Amino acid sequence: MKSLWNSFKIAFAMFSKIPMPQADWSKENMKYMFCFFPFIGAVIGAVSLLAAKTGWYFGIGNGFLTVILVLIPVVITGGIHVDGLLDTSDALSSWRDREKRLEILKDSHAGAFAVITACVYFMAFYGGYSQINDNWKALCIMALGFCISRCLSGLGVLSLPKANASGTVAEFSRKAEDRPVRITLIVYLIFLLAADVYIQPIWGISAFITALLVFVFYRYKAMKYFGGTTGDLAGYFLCLCEVWSVLILAVVTVVFP
Repeated sequence: MKSLWNSFKIAFAMFSKIPMPQADWSKENMKYMFCFFPFIGAVIGAVSLLAAKTGWYFGIGNGFLTVILVLIPVVITGGIHVDGLLDTSDALSSWRDREKRLEILKDSHAGAFAVITACVYFMAFYGGYSQINDNWKALCIMALGFCISRCLSGLGVLSLPKANASGTVAEFSRKAEDRPVRITLIVYLIFLLAADVYIQPIWGISAFITALLVFVFYRYKAMKYFGGTTGDLAGYFLCLCEVWSVLILAVVTVVFP
């Protein structure tokens, strides 16, 4: 139990800004860390639903409520995944060889393509959320989407080759208890899919399939252009997965009301 509790603390300390008691980042304490990665998504989803309910209760304007919903994941995670999205955008847009792209991922400076990507990303998120921020069922499916993206991201870290053998993701993967963690994440996904279908079958299945398709796209990009995954690429996937989830919900809630 102590190992599980420490894995929980390390997951939240690494992937969120939520204060956690200190834990030794040893192999023993980190082996189940990715089992708790989706829990951060659960916190984001819960806070988003609470914010929506509070906004409706106090009559907060549609635009302001949408901004709040867009910013909640960034505030809770500290923008760690958005950083990966922007670094990956710069690397992919460089059209350089693989080694140079991996160097760009490590560069802390933001290039022009990172800035453009940030603008497009937040505008797309804002547009999608503005369409569904008064739809409780769609918001519930999106809340589950924050968990789904993290389940898939964790599976990607465990299953894909590592582009940088000395990187953070490679280190996390080596310390993870591979088979039990994979099984746990897959079980999470099954329950999340069931919850999506229960809330609204067409909307839920559409959002879940979209997440899977984004994962396939991410795997293709990671293997073709980087030879495997990295922490930045995992963040790139997570951001794409979530923004496409909200966009598909914005569409299907209109087409299949």
